[in-house]
This record gives sequence, C-alpha cells and structure tokens, in this order.
Amino acid sequence: MPETQEQQEREKPDQKRHQPSAPEENQRRIPEPQRRDDTRRKRTNPRRKRAIRFVLLALVVVGLIVAIPIYAYYSVRESTDDAQVDGHIVPISPRIAGTILTVLVNDNEQVRAGQELVRLDPADYQVTLQQAQAALATANANTIESSVNVPITGINTRTLVSTSGSAELESQAGVTAAQRAVDTARARLNAANAALAQRQADLVKAQKDLARYADLVAKDEISRQDYDAAVAAAASNAAQVESAKADIVAAQHTLDQAVAQQNQAKARLQSAIIQRRQSQQLLPKQQQVSEARYKQAQAAVQQRQADLNQANLNLGYTILRAPVDGIISKKNAEPGMQVSPGQQIMAVVPLDDIWITANYKETQLKNMRVGQKVEISVDTYGGRKYRGHIDSIAAASGARFSLLPPENATGNYVKVVQRIPVKVVLEPGENRDRSLRPGMSVEPTVLLNSGTNNAS
Repeated sequence: MPETQEQQEREKPDQKRHQPSAPEENQRRIPEPQRRDDTRRKRTNPRRKRAIRFVLLALVVVGLIVAIPIYAYYSVRESTDDAQVDGHIVPISPRIAGTILTVLVNDNEQVRAGQELVRLDPADYQVTLQQAQAALATANANTIESSVNVPITGINTRTLVSTSGSAELESQAGVTAAQRAVDTARARLNAANAALAQRQADLVKAQKDLARYADLVAKDEISRQDYDAAVAAAASNAAQVESAKADIVAAQHTLDQAVAQQNQAKARLQSAIIQRRQSQQLLPKQQQVSEARYKQAQAAVQQRQADLNQANLNLGYTILRAPVDGIISKKNAEPGMQVSPGQQIMAVVPLDDIWITANYKETQLKNMRVGQKVEISVDTYGGRKYRGHIDSIAAASGARFSLLPPENATGNYVKVVQRIPVKVVLEPGENRDRSLRPGMSVEPTVLLNSGTNNAS
C-alpha cells in the first residue's frame, strides 16, 4: 500500500508534464481529416499568392492585347446618333385655280411618273378655250382685211390730196371763230370781275350802315322800320355779291369752253395740215403705215394663237399628274374643294433617291473626307447595316441655318460644340427594296481609313 501511494505520487509530475494545453486540446477535438486540410492549406498559401499574381498579370496582358485592336478599330471610326434618312418631298399643287372634281389616289399609294392624281372641273377652262378660238378667228379676219387695205390706202391717200386743202382752210376759219369766242368770253369775265368789286363795295357800305343802325335802334333814335330796311339792304347787297361771283364762275366756264374749242380747232387745223402734208409729201409713209397695220394684224394673230395655246395648257392643267415615281403622302385633297395656284394638296416621296444627313460634332470632322466609306445602322430594322460614302460636308453648322441663330457676341458666352451636317449617299443597290423612309433614325459610322475612292 505504501508503494502504491508512492508510485502514484511519482506519476503525478509526469501527468502534469504531459497535460495538453488549451489549443492542443482544441486541436485534438478537430477531426483528423480537417486537421490535414488546414495543414496543407498553410503549406500551399505562398504558392496560391504566386498563382494569383500570375493570373492578374495574365489578365493585364490579355487586356492590353484586347484593348490595342479595339483602340485601333475605333480610332479610325466616327459615329453619331444624331442622323436621319433624308429624301426629296415633291409637292403636288395646281397651276390654276379651280374646284376638285375627282381624287384618284390615296395616302401611301405607289404612283408612277405621269399617273393622274387629281382632276379639276374643266368647264370654265373649256369656255376660255372657246373664247380664245373665237378671238383667233377674229384676228385672222382682221389680217385678211389689213392685207386688202394695203393697196386701197394708196388710192385713199391720193384722194385726200384734193380735199386736204379745203379742210385746212375750213380748220383755219374754225380757229379764227374760236379766237373771237375766247376774246368775248374773256371780256365777259373782266366785266363780271368789275361787277363783283362793285357789289362787294356796296356790301361793305351796307354792313357799316347796318352796324350804325343797330346802335341807333338800340337807343331808340331811329325807327325799327329804318333798321329793317338797312338789314334788307345788307342782305340784298350780299346776294348781289354772290350773284356776281356766280357770274364770274359762269364767265370763267364760258372762257374755258371757248379756250377748249379753240384748242380743238387748232388741233383740227394741225391735223388738216398733217393730212395735207401726208397726202402731198408722205404718200410712201402712208403706204408704210398701211403695211405696219397689216403686220400688227399678223402680230395680233400670233397673240391670239398664244392665248389659244395658253387656254389649251390651262385645260390640260385641270389634270394633275405625278412628276416622279414615289409614294403619295400628306394628301388633303377632297372632291369639291376649292384650290388656288401653288396650294399644296399632297406630296410624292420618291424612294429611289434617298440619302443620310448626319450631324457630326465639329470635333469629329478632323479626318473626315469626301468619299470615305460609311456603315449605316438603321434603328427601324433592328440595326440593319447599309453601305454608303460621304458625298459632301455642309458649308455651315446647323445653328447658322436655324430660325434664331445664336449671337455669341452678346450676353454670357458659353462654348457649345456645334454640329455640321454631313451628307451620306448609299451605294448602288443598297436600298433596292425601298425600305428606307425619310425621317428614319440611323447611326452612321465613317471609316476614316477607307480613303476617298468614291469621291465624285
């Protein structure tokens, strides 16, 4: 028993010496497979870091390898989303006024050049045509008459030679008589002026007397009868003045008539003198006048023929035809509607002549040249690609052509990158199916390294 106790006491220090610590105790509690994984993980940690560094370096290299071609790809391309399809919009408007009789097309209908679109009521223009035909017939008859009058004029001129002398003498007598009438009328006018002066003097005296009588009658120094007589005398003198003025007007009118008759007589005399001279000295000139009238009649025939042609044209204008192949758009013509010349009633959009207007920023135009190839992506068809090339670059920015262009010289100036319109035309056959429409949004990309082989 004592040995056993002593042995136990000897074993206690050994037990204390081999008693595990708390971490060792926890490690013992971890399952053996897991302890092996932790140990392997600790051993491989530096290797893992080196692998990560290698992967990162590889990614950087791959990124550079990928970025360089991408940069090279996009550095020679310029794109914009501020672009649209453009085309001709051909307005259809009448050249004459009228009433729409029939509309032969509908919106979005395909038409051919020369196809009838609208018919106007032709009744008024048919009447005008008939009038022009009648006027032409009259002009032709006048021409025939003028051609006959050419030889007759010579005969008549020679006949006038014998009568022109007597006509001149008669006209001279008329001038003399008219001069006498003028002298008589002028004398009457002078007499009327003198009478007016006398009547005005009498009126002044009567008005003064009336003023004196008014003071006297107010003081009862004269009778009311005398005052009334003065009033009547003043009124009579005033009436006489007006009558004298009327006499002057009548005399002046008579003088004017006499002067006019004198002028007419002088004109007749001059005409008689001219006729005598023409009949005596200017017989060839008279013949030329007759021939000139004949030519004038021929010119009138040409004028009436032109009027007839215009009437035919106007009658033809009652039918409006399509000037080009295209699609009918913006139709607002209805039967019975009154239209005037130049009034747009519809439009034809030719889809065979389509181009792209791309509004590039001014900073994108550095390397752009006419003829460079362009790739066009159309939004409507899910990014369908079309091929084209730069046709031209606008002469000014879009802001210059706006309704209210900016005035940078006034106010607070803020620099804004401007956009310059660039016209891009499609390559032949690209729009064979006519799927592009003016106004569609597109995204053109200019290939800056494509050269200018397509430049015109």
